[in-house]
Amino acid sequence: MPDEDPYLTSPRRRGPRNGVRAVAAVGVVLAIAAGGSYAAGFGPFARGDDGPDPAAMKQARAFLADWAAGRLPSAAGRTTSPDTAQEVLQSFTAGLDIGKPELTAARDVREEAEDGTLDIPFTAKMPITGLGTWTYESRLPLREQGDGGWKVDWRLSLVHPRLSDTAKFRLEREETTPPEVTDREGTSLSGGDHPSLTPLLGRLAGGADGGPRGAVELIDRATGETVRTEASFGKKPDPATDGEPVRTTLDATWQSAAEQALAEADGKNAALVALRVDNGEVLALANSPSSGFNRAASGTYAPGSTWKIVTSTALLLKDAVAPDDVVDCPKYLTVGKEFHNVETSEYPGATFRKDFTESCNTAFISLRGKLDDGELGEVARTYFGVGQEWHIGIPTYDGSVPEPKDETEKAASMIGQGRVQANPLIMASVTATAVSGEFHQPSVTAGNTDETRTEPLPDEVVTQLRGLMRDTVTDGTAHVLADLPGEIGAKTGTAEVSDDQDNNGWLVAHRGNVAVAVVVEEGVTGGGSAGPVVHSLLSAVPEDPS
Repeated sequence: MPDEDPYLTSPRRRGPRNGVRAVAAVGVVLAIAAGGSYAAGFGPFARGDDGPDPAAMKQARAFLADWAAGRLPSAAGRTTSPDTAQEVLQSFTAGLDIGKPELTAARDVREEAEDGTLDIPFTAKMPITGLGTWTYESRLPLREQGDGGWKVDWRLSLVHPRLSDTAKFRLEREETTPPEVTDREGTSLSGGDHPSLTPLLGRLAGGADGGPRGAVELIDRATGETVRTEASFGKKPDPATDGEPVRTTLDATWQSAAEQALAEADGKNAALVALRVDNGEVLALANSPSSGFNRAASGTYAPGSTWKIVTSTALLLKDAVAPDDVVDCPKYLTVGKEFHNVETSEYPGATFRKDFTESCNTAFISLRGKLDDGELGEVARTYFGVGQEWHIGIPTYDGSVPEPKDETEKAASMIGQGRVQANPLIMASVTATAVSGEFHQPSVTAGNTDETRTEPLPDEVVTQLRGLMRDTVTDGTAHVLADLPGEIGAKTGTAEVSDDQDNNGWLVAHRGNVAVAVVVEEGVTGGGSAGPVVHSLLSAVPEDPS
């Protein structure tokens, strides 16, 4: 049967046909390369002394804007063949499942074709729904009319240089079945059993040659045979691994325990990451709510007092303080603004060890002069990999510790506030690095690129950090974990968010070869909100993973 559309064939699918295809509406924004307003006469069409007629440029701008925005009758009305132009533009958009195209005109155009038209080069970025973006170059011809006005000189080739009376385009989709995703032991992982993984399973499967594939093909109008492939989308399967399950570093037992533990967050937004200390492999990654945003790996939070692990490292590295040095802990300390401790506690004559175990903000802030302005960020980057680019197998936010703008911000950064940003993935990794002395880029899948460059921590500093974190469990703010088996070390954190929101609660911990980090949004305190979550997790899993 002949095609109903004389300019473009309907999309064709290969493989199973049990899916439902939705074609996105064409509501688009025109991108002008020079960034100006065409109505004001700025941008790539600005006229020079010997430039083209401004009226021609205005018409060209208007045509591209109308086409990009989906105002096809208006765009067609600016051409020399309105009826044909509208039909072709409509079939091109619908037939190729084009969603929100972007049309960018070239700069400083002064090109006159042999037929007397003014040619305006432009770049077309045509997003094919569910596949990717098809990018190509074309030219928009403008012809002066008898009344002195200008119109787009209609021809098929302006839509695409290869669209012609003898050749048109066809979209082919190759439907694929995503491979099975398993844990480290080969146990199948599903969204039904592990709801937090639902948003990630498709991406994990796609990382192993899964996901949608397709192509835009140029075909002969008479024979229907493919002349050439204009654009391909999706990874071609590796014959050696096609159909093989995707094995992750996750542990089904730990993942289940993590999701159950988040029930202790009492319905608040929360996230948890547990990873191996020796190699950074993620054992569990859970979010509450379980669908939607991946707070655990992509969230941006002030880490609060859990960041004192990094601050302590920076101080210990340069012998600026020792655990048993006296560092007074007053209720308040003013550095441009008034800082205070949780519940305005104070510990006169406290040692640095006491300041750490009781999470004394004022004591840590009083030591800010021991560090250079950019030193905390440099330590975070050099030893903990924070702020470097991580590749773990799923999208992540990898932290930020900018140099403070003033003394007040420097004071805040000492206690994980200000512009310091992290998430549970980062803080679990920070904990693992602190207690082992070596940073390992976290991973959810094997074979990821590792572009990080870090240095190991001195053994003496690691020993001191482990002691401080152990004391926080036995004698400090993480006492909620003291009844659990194993030699657990931890650090709590309370992070201010805004004047009209309760503080976020944090707790990081390590036991054996596992480091854990939890944040509970508006949890008020770390021990009170994140503490029960970590307690639940560590109560339900072995002391050490296999």
